[in-house]
Amino acid sequence: MSHAVQVFLTSGEPSGPVDNLTHSLVGALIGQAGLKRRTGLAMPALVVGANIPDFDAACFFWLEGTGHLAFRRGITHGPVAWVLLPLILAGLLYAFDCWQARRGRQPEGRLPVRFGWLYGLSLLGTLSHPALDWLNVYGIRLLEPFSSRWFYGDTLFIIDVWLWALLGFGTWLSLRREKRSGNWRQVARAVLAVGALYVGAQAAISWFMASTRPAAFASPVPLASWQREVIARENENLWRVNSDLYGRCDLSEALAAAARPNADLDAFLFWSRAPFADAAADGSVILRDARFTDPRARDRFSVRLPEVRCAPALP
Repeated sequence: MSHAVQVFLTSGEPSGPVDNLTHSLVGALIGQAGLKRRTGLAMPALVVGANIPDFDAACFFWLEGTGHLAFRRGITHGPVAWVLLPLILAGLLYAFDCWQARRGRQPEGRLPVRFGWLYGLSLLGTLSHPALDWLNVYGIRLLEPFSSRWFYGDTLFIIDVWLWALLGFGTWLSLRREKRSGNWRQVARAVLAVGALYVGAQAAISWFMASTRPAAFASPVPLASWQREVIARENENLWRVNSDLYGRCDLSEALAAAARPNADLDAFLFWSRAPFADAAADGSVILRDARFTDPRARDRFSVRLPEVRCAPALP
């Protein structure tokens, strides 16, 4: 880490990618909709596939500071990974089935494993992951490695308890119906349809809220999913979040005065969607992002420039 930067960061991402429980429940419901009957090991293909792009979280083991911001939600979430990760997963599952067959350990009720269907379901599960990750304000680089552009859906908070409740109840009810020889497929399909309608309604709310101001986007809030924080750019230094103004220091001057080379600063700026410069207690500069202004979260994604003095930003 550069000596000129102090990084305030935890491994948590308060408004980051969609949580893995939601990913898993979507994969399970796709299987319960009927696709799990296409091949043996279909459910592992769907559920693991729905989570496998997040293996990039392993970067915390070798990247320090804000380095992970420039790595996560990139290469493992882009088109190359959409093809290769399901292929690897399907190959591992197929090899596992063959290993069990050689030892006579295949469960009696398992359907025959068909590699084509196994790959197709792994692919479907994997594609559901970036589709869901795109729905929040954190962003995702959908075209990596061909383009490093960030895409933002501004539709769901990282943990949407209402979506949790819907998907969780639907999965439980579908499994219960299946156990009792009921119409379990219909339940899963209905829940997926209602979930899609819910996401569509949330997207419409965000679009409407953001359309009220130019150069603005709407950030979903936890619990009250019908509410939004409207984040709007006032000028190159200032961002307004609802009625609060953020950016006490001149961002351009701070960046010009920052020591270079500086990998942590570069990673932060590459990731940041709404950067602003704030003043620390000693008069130095802290870079933050207007998406994370809650006192419980704002220091989790920030970079301090101790050698830079705060030059007041003009309103």
